[in-house]
Amino acid sequence: MADEKIPDSTQAPGTQMQVPIDADEMQTAYTNFFRVTGTFEELVLDFGLHTQMMTASGPEAVHLSQRLVMSFYTAKRLLNALQWAVSRHENNFGVLETDPQKRLRPGLRPSAPGSVNVSGPQ
Repeated sequence: MADEKIPDSTQAPGTQMQVPIDADEMQTAYTNFFRVTGTFEELVLDFGLHTQMMTASGPEAVHLSQRLVMSFYTAKRLLNALQWAVSRHENNFGVLETDPQKRLRPGLRPSAPGSVNVSGPQ
């Protein structure tokens, strides 16, 4: 066990050690779709691209391209980091509306069948 590192007892309790990060082989992917599944031990996050294209047979399938599997401890730390990042963004730029229908400007909302759009030009 000569390779085993012994904790530094001189470090104050509660302080964090900086861990080096190697991003040489990191890949970037865009996602606008996710699916969450898992087991009692792990959380599984699938990411992909939803083009929202309609084909003759119906909507085009979502193309899943990435899967992350993590413990629930890691998932909770990720949740906290994402909450912090989104909160910071909203404080700087305004609240993010996740309902696409509420994001549409008045007059551009699709009308329900049989209803009259009174806000747009006639």
